[in-house]
Amino acid sequence: AKKIILGLQHMFTMFGATVLVPIITGLNISVTLFMAGCGTLLFYVISKRKVPAFLGSSFAFIAPMLVVADKFGLPYACGGIVVAGFLYLILSGLVSVFGVKKILTFFPPVVTGPIIIVIGLKLAPVAIDMATGNWGLALTGFVVVTVVSIYAKGFFKVLPVLTGIFVGYLVAIMIGAVDFTPIAQAKWIGWPEFTVAKFNWTAIMIIAPVAIATMVEHIGDVLAIGATVEKNLIEDPGLHRTLIGDGLATSLSAMFGGPANTTYSENTG
Repeated sequence: AKKIILGLQHMFTMFGATVLVPIITGLNISVTLFMAGCGTLLFYVISKRKVPAFLGSSFAFIAPMLVVADKFGLPYACGGIVVAGFLYLILSGLVSVFGVKKILTFFPPVVTGPIIIVIGLKLAPVAIDMATGNWGLALTGFVVVTVVSIYAKGFFKVLPVLTGIFVGYLVAIMIGAVDFTPIAQAKWIGWPEFTVAKFNWTAIMIIAPVAIATMVEHIGDVLAIGATVEKNLIEDPGLHRTLIGDGLATSLSAMFGGPANTTYSENTG
């Protein structure tokens, strides 16, 4: 039962960010969630079931995706992401050839840390814009999460996000801020509307280089996860395996109309 509850918290933790990317870029939300799940499972298998990471929509690709989508269309933006995923495989090969230690000299914490921070801070205006719709609810959720994280005891101490969502949603229902009409009108079961990626050299050149930033983010996340679980994941299962898993998950997602996948720092926390 505890694992199910913790799993729900992980799902809700990633949900907002994972869904936000298709909302901003125009990609299909169902496809995004479906491919995030497939990508996470693929990553889990390739990393020999040793890296407890969730792979969700990457924010780093939003700006170039919007540029390409406006000029060529979303399928071509997805094509650029497919190629970006293959760049992970190239770095994985370099890690295998030259060794992890030599490659990591190019990605010290002073490099990986700020990049992860910048990617998150870039979306701060989006979060603020969403909160302005109802500052009272936003602050309620924030306060509950903070209080539970600091003062809760036992099992509840590891459930700040789930508790914050529950209390915030309950308050929203009480003040009439929740509209259940879309839920009532939605289909019980629906199949994701997949879109096949298309390729254009210009689109590829605009989008693919972003993988450099996300690979640095990936390395930082793997190091952080290793520190959290107190294991050297860089050595076992190895950085080359985690890079392959992330790269293939990204290419697979984009091939069928989803965004780039990346290891989620919020789920690590």
